[in-house]
Amino acid sequence: MMKQENDGDEGANLHASQDDMESLVLDEPPPSSNGQSSPSASTSVERHSTTATTSQNFNSILEPPSYADAIFTSFDSSSSNGHENPKQPSYQSDPPTRSEFLKIWVSDPEKELELTNSLVPGGTSYYTYLITTRTNMPEYGGPGSEFTVRRRFKDVVTLSDRLSESYRGFVIPIRPDKSVVESQVMQIEQFVEQRRAALAKYLNKLAVHPTLKKSEELRLFLVVRGKLPLAKSVDMASRMLDGAVRLPRQLTGEAAAVTDVNEAAQPAKGGRDLLRIFRELRQSVVNDWGGVKPMVVEEDKEFMERKEKVAEFEQQLSNLSQQAESLVKAQQDMGETMGELGLAFVKLTKLETEGAMFESQTIRATDMKNVATAAVKASRLYRELNAQTVKHLDKLHEYLGVILAVNSAFSDRSSALLTVQTLSSELVSLQSRIEKLEAAASKIFGGDRSRMRKIEELKETLKVSEDAKSCAVREYERIKENNRIELERVDRERHEDFMGMLKGFVLNQAGYAEKMANAWEKLAEETSMYERDGN
Repeated sequence: MMKQENDGDEGANLHASQDDMESLVLDEPPPSSNGQSSPSASTSVERHSTTATTSQNFNSILEPPSYADAIFTSFDSSSSNGHENPKQPSYQSDPPTRSEFLKIWVSDPEKELELTNSLVPGGTSYYTYLITTRTNMPEYGGPGSEFTVRRRFKDVVTLSDRLSESYRGFVIPIRPDKSVVESQVMQIEQFVEQRRAALAKYLNKLAVHPTLKKSEELRLFLVVRGKLPLAKSVDMASRMLDGAVRLPRQLTGEAAAVTDVNEAAQPAKGGRDLLRIFRELRQSVVNDWGGVKPMVVEEDKEFMERKEKVAEFEQQLSNLSQQAESLVKAQQDMGETMGELGLAFVKLTKLETEGAMFESQTIRATDMKNVATAAVKASRLYRELNAQTVKHLDKLHEYLGVILAVNSAFSDRSSALLTVQTLSSELVSLQSRIEKLEAAASKIFGGDRSRMRKIEELKETLKVSEDAKSCAVREYERIKENNRIELERVDRERHEDFMGMLKGFVLNQAGYAEKMANAWEKLAEETSMYERDGN
């Protein structure tokens, strides 16, 4: 409760704002430096609480078990991932050395100038981030390994692109967006901090992926100082231009018009082979509208059912995420309204105190001050509860990103299947052309040399296409297996994550509801004289 001797000092704190609420002094003892409540605080809570037996179940989870106005504490033991102090990474949460771990911190953003050959003075600038890694994985040198490198956002884009190319069919975490619009609208410090936190979260997701954490791409990104030793992505315009230059030569026969064996394991959407893109586009149209069943189709019924369930889950998850946002907004509004109510009672208390001529006015002012204190306490508890609600229910929004990654893995599978279908159709077409030419040549005595030469060229093309199809089939089967393994992993992790989310959400809702009830129960005891007077 507010201290009686501070009545005269409240005049400077009577503006209805969040800062005013923070400045109000409550009668709870501050926590000690070790994060635990002092003995006097525990005694105070025991004296004030009328539900000590009921709260014992929550107190076994809550640290500290008493009310603390100035410190936001969670009722569950979960900790954030990738949100450590950017100034000084904390190593206290490292996993036990017996288990394999890879922990990454992103900190210390620095502004640097872009080095260009332009004659125009000045230039563009960008931010680099200090990436600190600690691990005991053998791929990184074993126990006690620690590395620090500086990377810019463009390096993260390169890492993401290389992983997508090398690990088709895997559920690869979605990297943070470039957010050009946000960088222009937000304060630069706020934008840089937001990006730092997003990069930390992204890299730590890669670090816990059972396959990606052992990838050479991630190891080079985290370990090698200086320029990132990964091939940069060629922009789409350059790839399309390269493909456009190559297309006429393919059509005239000067360049290979068949899919190379090495390219068959990669999607056609890269743009360097426009002829292949056109062929796969035509095959896709035939599959959807041609009325002719492709020679190779998706026969895994279990996978198709899982794919439908993922689509339905995404729809329900999106709706649940929207409802969670509404809950957060409602709790925020309730906290702000309760705080405004408390401050309004403080102002009225001051007015009653300054003009008090009778004892009844003083008693009434004291009661109003107690109501104000309870309202401000409830406001702070709502704000603390809202912070915990956001922390736990943010998992819903996070899994919308996981679903995007799952759909991307499905797209890899569909793309690989389309390549197999296209090559199968090409083989049938080539075989048909060879048979027609052979039939025509057989009708000419001594054979037709030009036709025979064309037949030999087509047979060579047929052999290359058969090899390409074999490679494409192997790639398709590999992606199918990757999909299967990844879906099982995502299901296991979703179960664990959602159980943790629900536990944290429920415990904090119940725990803070109990705190609020205790505050109002204490106020009810202090004002019970009204009930006696009424009787």
